[in-house]
Amino acid sequence: MAESYGIPLVSLKEGRHSFEFEIKEAFFEQFEESEVQEGKLFAHVGIEKHSTLAELTIRIEGVVKICCDRCLEMFFHPVECEDRLIVKFGKSVGDDDPDIISVAVDAPELDLRQQFYEFILLALPIRRIHPDNSRGESTCDPEMMKKLREHLTEEEHNRDPRWDELKKLINDN
Repeated sequence: MAESYGIPLVSLKEGRHSFEFEIKEAFFEQFEESEVQEGKLFAHVGIEKHSTLAELTIRIEGVVKICCDRCLEMFFHPVECEDRLIVKFGKSVGDDDPDIISVAVDAPELDLRQQFYEFILLALPIRRIHPDNSRGESTCDPEMMKKLREHLTEEEHNRDPRWDELKKLINDN
């Protein structure tokens, strides 16, 4: 049975409210071909409910297991994000603004599952690599790094000097 990630909007009185949700492995299984398969996060949702809308502040903290772009080994990466969402009650609003959603006035609850998932993915870095250790050394899989260096060495025999400046930029990151 799937855990609920819904907020009972229809039964909430006007004013401030807060909810907490735990996001675990079962959460990510609900999304086909998700690049995140495992994680342990907490979502804190603060709500300011008014008669025609609700303002949500969603803060998500924890870790997710993702694949390293360099060595292809899985590792845990911290996630911390805070996002705002406006929920309007009534007829649907255009999809122009992803930060505004609309729900029917009598909707029993607002399911935040999709928003949580999107916020988590948007909080991940574009380049996903193992963090360096305290000495500034890569913590990537040493065997894979050895294989990568072997292939780089082969390329360097036939290198084009015009690429040297670009390679310096890559190595600086």
